[in-house]
Amino acid sequence: MSEPHAGLAPDSLGRVLLDAARVCRAVRRGQALPEALKAHLGPGDEPSMRAAVQDLCYGTMRNRGRADALLGAFARRAPSPPLLGELLVVALTLLDEPGPSGCGARLRYAPFTVVDQAVAAAKACTELQRAPSFVNAVLRAFLRDPERARAAAPAARAVEMNYPSWWVARVRAAYPENWSAILATGQEAPPLTLRVNCRRSTVAAYLDRLVAAGLGGGQIGPDAVRLDHPVPVAAIPGFHEGIVSVQDEAAQRAAGLLGARAGERILDACAAPGGKTCHILERADVQMTALDVDALRLRRVAENLGRLGLRSTLVTGHAARPETWWDGVPFDRILADLPCTASGIVRRHPDIRWLRRATDIAGLSRQQQHILDGLWRVLAPGGKLLIVTCSIFPEEGHILARDFAGRHPDAAPQPSPGQLLPSSGPATDHDGLFFGSFDKIA
Repeated sequence: MSEPHAGLAPDSLGRVLLDAARVCRAVRRGQALPEALKAHLGPGDEPSMRAAVQDLCYGTMRNRGRADALLGAFARRAPSPPLLGELLVVALTLLDEPGPSGCGARLRYAPFTVVDQAVAAAKACTELQRAPSFVNAVLRAFLRDPERARAAAPAARAVEMNYPSWWVARVRAAYPENWSAILATGQEAPPLTLRVNCRRSTVAAYLDRLVAAGLGGGQIGPDAVRLDHPVPVAAIPGFHEGIVSVQDEAAQRAAGLLGARAGERILDACAAPGGKTCHILERADVQMTALDVDALRLRRVAENLGRLGLRSTLVTGHAARPETWWDGVPFDRILADLPCTASGIVRRHPDIRWLRRATDIAGLSRQQQHILDGLWRVLAPGGKLLIVTCSIFPEEGHILARDFAGRHPDAAPQPSPGQLLPSSGPATDHDGLFFGSFDKIA
């Protein structure tokens, strides 16, 4: 819910800075950015203000390493309480023009305005009422010494690239030839890619509809259309009619790789929020079961199915323990969209790099193997298992698939894209995903 902002106008930059600082503090404490935004912004807040706070928070997450370094260089003491440090970090993100803030056109302000409004934000917050002079001093020191500002942040490669040092080291070790380009792609603003519902339209017809609506776009996959410029979901032509859904082009490949045929019994494991579930159903009349461990997240699957006019059995259960939810009838094909570090989608979720720890990878890899072993038990002989992770770390990609095959002699590897690295360009634009396909020897 929205928090107090004594003396700040509802549409002021000071209000945006203070709300963004509170959201970023929640992320620093371990909360995912989308959830933090929901928790700190109320339904009564102005849409333009909510959009500005969101832009600033996402920009700050992309610029976090550099902004933290700048704060360390220009603050004479460690900011306390933590909210003070977050207020300074979001303000420095706006002031640091050479930095890749990625904050969008909504957040372009003269430097003196940013400083003035950051001070006003501190004065308006009970928690920060002893800090306005400190805020003023740090930000003005930054503006007085641009040479020092430029030299402060790139002291370390990880800081310059705005990733934790362990993340940079792992990507560099895995991809020595193109690690820098991979990390740079993760810093870019993501495209808005749509999936055209082939039951209700064609890509060509939908492109015509975009033109009629004054929007531009182009086809980048069999069902994929990338808009020239992102727009709010409510402004996407045909979205509420179920003609299109929002889904990255790489994620759209899963349905084709699974190759479900009419009448088959299909399981989408770890299904929420249901994009792949719906895509499979758009392509074929199958007996679909969507499984997820989180009953609340399954509601998202139900909402997407309802918008698109599709039907699936929804089951709450842990994929690694089929004895708690399986009805005993084997599945013809299983999509295993596994929980992972999400290291391949950082351009969409820039907070992930700051929420993850290097030690998370081993734990997630063990969880992934347990899930695959559980799902293999419910796959029919002759059936197909498609492994998907939205990761670029080898432990969640080819090493995961190799180890799975080593434990299951009846798992026959099939052609698949393997590791897709994040890519952007005129003809291709997708996140980083891994695909591994196995047939179960009868």
